Amino acid sequence: MPRERVLSGMRPTGKLHLGNYLGALDNWVRMQDEYDCFFFVANWHALTTGAEDVSAVPANTVEMLAD
Repeated sequence: MPRERVLSGMRPTGKLHLGNYLGALDNWVRMQDEYDCFFFVANWHALTTGAEDVSAVPANTVEMLAD
């Protein structure tokens, strides 16, 4: 029987912090044994807030993936 799937993303609006860890990353790690998980960096979504200066979005995207 196929497992249920989870799709979740995180906006790269800055450096990762404790809130990211407690709010998403810790859950993602626990869910991967039970579900087929697909996680992504929602960099297009980062453009919806602070759109007047998006110069940090590319660097934040790379840093989030690396972390």
